[in-house]
This record gives sequence, structure tokens and C-alpha cells, in this order.
Amino acid sequence: MHAPLIEAIGLSHKFDYPLYGNVNLSINKGESVAVLGRSGSGKSTLLHTLSSFIKPNSGTVKLFGKDIYAMSEKNTEKLRREEIGIIFQSHYLFKGMTGLENIGISTLLADTEIDYAILDELEIADIVDQKIGDLSGGQQQRVSIARVLNKKPNIIFADEPTGNLDNQTAKIVTDVLTAYIKRNNGALLMVTHDKNVADSCDAKYNLKDKRLSKI
Repeated sequence: MHAPLIEAIGLSHKFDYPLYGNVNLSINKGESVAVLGRSGSGKSTLLHTLSSFIKPNSGTVKLFGKDIYAMSEKNTEKLRREEIGIIFQSHYLFKGMTGLENIGISTLLADTEIDYAILDELEIADIVDQKIGDLSGGQQQRVSIARVLNKKPNIIFADEPTGNLDNQTAKIVTDVLTAYIKRNNGALLMVTHDKNVADSCDAKYNLKDKRLSKI
């Protein structure tokens, strides 16, 4: 029996107030999971905890069977660079560059090649030669997703990846993300407030009243 790619055991976190407690979650190879919840419920904090950026107040996070908060900073950085892809709500693209140049930087750092099929799937192949500043918000979001996928990560964390997209484009994005996970035997954790987007995943959870519950 292989270890889950993502495993959370007894997580709790608080800032000035408790966000959540006793969160348990596991995601196996080839699985996609959506976490639903209202704004302020702690979805993004949970995602950042699972992806190595916010240490929980208590509990354990394992990626690929390893406790990520017991790792050295060097090994954590290696994990982020080579194994994890994170899709943020903000695009963090270089505005003075073209879409393709932005994607190229990602592949250079990850030592991968640009996969033009992903650009076709995201329907951006005809606009990636334009400067980022000339693209619409939806086009920029898809370029940022293509940049992540071209790293060839085994685990993808997506924070409201369709938040600024119309329904048709949102479906394109969710179809591409879930297909990538199946094709590469990876794992996807997506936080969203959109039930239609969540329905595209293999499993759904709700973060409400400081508890994570399977739907």
C-alpha cells in the first residue's frame, strides 16, 4: 500500500481566533480533492499549511510520506521547486515579458521543456506571444496555470484557480487540471467557493465551523 501523496493528521491553526481544528485529510495518486468554504473559513490557510508555507499550530503534514515541517529548509526548497506546483489567486507574472517567456522561466528553473499541448488545452496557444500587460485577466490566469503545469509537478495546490473566470473558461481550467492529475498519477488539492468547480473533483470537503467534513 503506497502512502498518500498528501496527508494531514490532526491539524489545527489559529491567528487571533481559531480557524480550524483536528483536520484530517489524505489524497492518493491520481486523486483530485476540492475544499469548499465561505470567505474567512480558513481555506487558503489550510492550503498554505499543506503546501509547506504556514506551519500548523499542531498536527502533521506529510507529502510523499515525509513530514514536511521536520525537513531542512534546503530539502523544503527542493520539494517546492521540483515536486509541487502552486496556483495562487494572484498571477505573479512578469508584466514586461510575454506569456511564453513567463512559462519558459518556470521550465528553466524546473529543468523541463515547454509542453505546447498544455497551451492548446488551456486555449492560450494563440496569445502566449503577447506581453502579459496586453492580456485579459482570464488569459493571464491561464498563462499562470500553464506555467505551473509546465514544471511537471506531482502535487498541485490551487487557490481559487477559477475565481476570475467565466463559467466556460472555468470548465476548461478544471478539466485541464483534473486531466493532468490523472495522466501523471499526481494529486490535486483545490480550494474554491464554487460548487460547480468542486464537482469536477473526485472528492469534496467543506470547511465550516472550524471543522473539515467530507461532503
